[in-house]
Amino acid sequence: MQEEPNRVVEIIENDIWGSIKDFLELGISYGQGEQRIEITIGLLIILTLALFGTTFVLGWLRNLFTRRMNTDDKLKFISFFKFIRYVVYLIVILITMSAAGIDITLLLTASAALFVGLGLALQELFQDIIGGILIIVDKSIQVGDIINVDGKVGKVFEIKLRTTRAITRDDKVIIIPNHQFISNIIYNYTQNHKTTREKVIVGVAYGSDVQLVTKILEETADLHEGILKKPKPFVTFDDFGDSALMFSINFYIADSFSDPKIKSDMRYTIDAKFRENNISIPFPQRDVHLFRHGGAQDGGGKLGEADDR
Repeated sequence: MQEEPNRVVEIIENDIWGSIKDFLELGISYGQGEQRIEITIGLLIILTLALFGTTFVLGWLRNLFTRRMNTDDKLKFISFFKFIRYVVYLIVILITMSAAGIDITLLLTASAALFVGLGLALQELFQDIIGGILIIVDKSIQVGDIINVDGKVGKVFEIKLRTTRAITRDDKVIIIPNHQFISNIIYNYTQNHKTTREKVIVGVAYGSDVQLVTKILEETADLHEGILKKPKPFVTFDDFGDSALMFSINFYIADSFSDPKIKSDMRYTIDAKFRENNISIPFPQRDVHLFRHGGAQDGGGKLGEADDR
């Protein structure tokens, strides 16, 4: 009677477990001797379980950190977290292979030349990733900011680890590699606050009533719905130009993305009001004076100098 349980245990150990062990040891191998690298089914199962466990822990940590963040900060953190996740996955894979008896130093040594080549080829990509991390950390650029990149004005609507996307005033999307935010000067119109100061420059003829010009410009700004009442618009007498007295009407708007339309409306109104009040906007003029040099002996003559007005 006692032999039957022992027989069952022996069958389990030798037959069933032996079959399972043989199955787990199936795989492929590379190299010879100490440099041999063997990848088995058991190693792949362990690696899969390790990656699943790592994914669960990383997901829990992401939810822990982002549950109190606003939407914009959450999107930035998730982009940064993706990079961290790939690094953690790589570390877990290397640790699992080392625990399974694989000498990972040989693997790293064999792939060193590949890493160097990839590093040189992907240098700009790494710069983009570093730039994305810096943007997320120091918040120099945020979703909703209005920026000027290479003369193009756009409103940022998405920040990722490698690129930032902005939409221009004519509804075109600019895809900006993040390394540009490190190496180039970027104008951020709305980093300090959402309002920006804009101005419209106009010249009037010499002899015009400067007080009346000032009054018309102030009234034009006060009547436009897109211009903020506070801070109050103001006029500056900028310069005595070659052909005109130069004025600027300075005003504040809440959405600098729409400032071309506001400035256009202002110019239409200013032109109409100037016409009503007989104020002319001059254009550059050049007076050419003709005079002769020398007497009747040579009968010659020369053109005199031209005066700009």
